[in-house]
Amino acid sequence: MKVFRRSVFAVTGSAALIMGCGGGGGDGGTQEPPSLAIAAPGSLLAPVAANKEITAADCTAAKLGASIPANLIGERVSGVSLNAPTWTAAAGTNQAYCTVTGDIHPVDPSAPPIKFKVALPSSWSLRAVHTGGGGMNGSVPGAPSPEILGMGAATWGSDSGHSGFGAQWALNEESMLNFSYMQMKKTRDASVELVQRMYGEKPRFTYWQGGSQGGREGLTVAQRYPNDYDGVVVTVPVLSFSSLSMAPDWMRIQEKPLANWVPHVKAEAIRTEFMRQCDKLDGLVDGIINNYQACRAIFNAKNDPSGRNPWLSKRCPDNIDPNPTDNTASACLTDGQIDTLKFMFSSYNFATPLAHGATSFGMWMPTTEVPGFILNNGRYAGQEGAAVGALPFSHLGSPGAKGFLFKDLNANTLDYVEGGALNARRLQTSEYMDSANPDLSAFYKRGGKLLVTIGTNDSLASTGAQLDYYQAVVDTMKRPVVNAFARLWVLPQTGHGLSGSNVAVNGDGATIPVENIPSAFKGLEMLKTWVETNEAPSLSPTVTATTAGVTKTLPMCSYPTYPKYVQGPAGEAASYTCAD
Repeated sequence: MKVFRRSVFAVTGSAALIMGCGGGGGDGGTQEPPSLAIAAPGSLLAPVAANKEITAADCTAAKLGASIPANLIGERVSGVSLNAPTWTAAAGTNQAYCTVTGDIHPVDPSAPPIKFKVALPSSWSLRAVHTGGGGMNGSVPGAPSPEILGMGAATWGSDSGHSGFGAQWALNEESMLNFSYMQMKKTRDASVELVQRMYGEKPRFTYWQGGSQGGREGLTVAQRYPNDYDGVVVTVPVLSFSSLSMAPDWMRIQEKPLANWVPHVKAEAIRTEFMRQCDKLDGLVDGIINNYQACRAIFNAKNDPSGRNPWLSKRCPDNIDPNPTDNTASACLTDGQIDTLKFMFSSYNFATPLAHGATSFGMWMPTTEVPGFILNNGRYAGQEGAAVGALPFSHLGSPGAKGFLFKDLNANTLDYVEGGALNARRLQTSEYMDSANPDLSAFYKRGGKLLVTIGTNDSLASTGAQLDYYQAVVDTMKRPVVNAFARLWVLPQTGHGLSGSNVAVNGDGATIPVENIPSAFKGLEMLKTWVETNEAPSLSPTVTATTAGVTKTLPMCSYPTYPKYVQGPAGEAASYTCAD
């Protein structure tokens, strides 16, 4: 099934994506296009000068000003106002820094401002790090991290154009555009001007770091503003956000008939079936689904013309559940419940293509974190069997569904019809906020570097959409080019925080000890080294985890490879190979 077609949209922005594509195996062609011949980063490798020093005496409004002219901002604003700066003294190993906060004012007076903050270290290394947000944003990132201060980097971030966690802002078109992509450019340009005022020059190296929503934002700047960032490091990006905002609603629409409802009580039966069919696909029965691609292929069955049923062994006899309250691995599934599970773990097809030629949304891969928001214990307004006065369905991304798409915060999103009256608006919002352009050639040619890491157990970001996007990048740019500037790493059976553990009952039904899955690595340090010294990270670096004082290691394999067990101790990276 084709998920993306090659994009012809112009790239107008910056940054770098960690897109690692592993070694052997077919990739639909490995010859690099002549226009994308691998080139040295050139000027990016110029040596960094000595640090620039400031003191509390420099942290003043007299030096930094009270405003920034609108013509210095690359997207339209009505102005930028600055608050009086404050000085934070050195503490422990953290150096002192000057903090400036301000408001980036909208063109539409009814839209809220973008609130932003810049931290300027006392000993500046000519580096800068833009920090992304999380969730639906709404707050300015806190104090600079010890890692960033240790780099001697200036750092900044914003609330993306709304404060707090309500949804009224989502009805304003400029606020939606700010959230989608404009706030990244506006915040970056205002912050660079403050760096210039404080130190007398702009950053030599500028990086993006973020996860979840901040991960989507990082991919957005690489695609839209490729000249602004030398490197981008992101984790668990919420790709194809316009569809991700609707995906939980699609699942509840699928469950409108009471017969299709899959309650939490079925979680253990679902988890056990995933393990039974997928645990041994990586050569080791250890309660970990490492071969995520093969497992996805098994359960991505909704649109399979053969009509195969990966849940057949769990089907209730005669389609009658003898014990609907059974919460054990032995619980059976009715035909309606099986149809819903096929829906949840198969691609969702659009009525018409969305931005960048996307024809479907990847939904979720088989996960041992089955409940998440994938299963629900309640019934909602508009669903069969809901109680009188039942609440409308709502979730973390509801401002995107109700505000951006429906333009009505009181709308019942379970009334959505694919290809219906909202289809034109679906295309429009997709073009605004889906960081799914697979053509990263402008970022690559500029010398940018990208690191992206996802976990296959993520029940918030769509793991299917993430993998579909990375495949689209490989198809568009070809693997040698992707390997030259990006890494896509996949950490099997880790969640939205990139942590995870094996399941206590493995694929053979045996009870085993629960241990952490190796997932620790230093992405920002890897990115900085690659950008500044041209020392590329391995396609399969070793990651670690410690349980009860015992450290385990594992190769972190680049897409589309996975850690395949060969021989030796299961807790040692040398016992695995990254296999297609």
